[in-house]
Amino acid sequence: MLFIFDLMKIVVKIKNLTLVLGTIIFIVLSSFIVHYLEPETFPTLFLGFWYVMTTITTTGYGDFVPQTVAGKWFALFLYLFGITLIGVFIGKMVEGIGVYRKLKEEGKLRFKGSGHYVIIGWSQKAQKTIDELLLAKEKANILIIDLHHVTPYDKEQIHFIHGDATDSDTLEKANITKADSVLIFAPDTINDPISVDGRSLLIASSIEHLASKKKKDIYTIVEIVRESHIPTFKHACVDEFVLSSEAFSDLMAKSALHKGSTKVFMQLLSREYGDNVWEIEKNPNWKTYNDAFESLKQIGANLLSDRNDFSIIRRLQDEVPDNAKLYVICDEPTYQKIKLM
Repeated sequence: MLFIFDLMKIVVKIKNLTLVLGTIIFIVLSSFIVHYLEPETFPTLFLGFWYVMTTITTTGYGDFVPQTVAGKWFALFLYLFGITLIGVFIGKMVEGIGVYRKLKEEGKLRFKGSGHYVIIGWSQKAQKTIDELLLAKEKANILIIDLHHVTPYDKEQIHFIHGDATDSDTLEKANITKADSVLIFAPDTINDPISVDGRSLLIASSIEHLASKKKKDIYTIVEIVRESHIPTFKHACVDEFVLSSEAFSDLMAKSALHKGSTKVFMQLLSREYGDNVWEIEKNPNWKTYNDAFESLKQIGANLLSDRNDFSIIRRLQDEVPDNAKLYVICDEPTYQKIKLM
């Protein structure tokens, strides 16, 4: 009996890979032995394997039973050692799943996906942005980089990397070179605009350095606190920037001048409502903006702009360039129709 307990202690301490290989070898050899000892009861190796598995997993269907003394002695061996081994094996699997979940929650695992959105810096604005992304794209993978000890937002499609976003190792763990875009947010905990934008600039520069090193294009969007810092961010090759206070001030002014107008802007900014702004590709059949305008109007969409150029409504006869980025206002079903055109 003491031998069995000593054996169990040894098995528990075995490394996971060794345990997996040992368990597989044990099951295969046992299947051969059962077949060899009782070829009439277990005429094929599969039936031997079936008996071994139902025994060591304590299922015990009873459809096959050893008939010889040697077979019964081996069955006793399976009860004592096999059940212990498979119990430890299952326990190790459960333990491994628990360790994986803990490492994922603490942001210590490398992300291997691509086409994901990277959120750097946790704040209420970052959380709202994530919610909007998931409303627009339910299957989007979103990765957060922050110094929180555990993930700040626990959802199935959200991944977390704990670390300093200025560190290239942290950026590589996030597989940032394969991301769809990177969004850098200003922290809520720092009040000094120079410190906030300085931090964001350092992160943006680190991303640009990694992109240059890997010869990859990384689309970067940065939240900027002070407008006078915009030229510096342009020099750092930031693709887009958003002034954190600009939208609030503009919306307050619009609301005062045109009462109720903020509801229009809020609806266009959020995917939660019916009609929203969508980006579409140029259809080869559209030669002029008027062609695009009329075609889109027929299916219930309004042509809004080409990139940030809203003047196209006044020059509908102009040709649509091949590299045009057209934006329309419509609901999601209409947008799906446009994609199929």
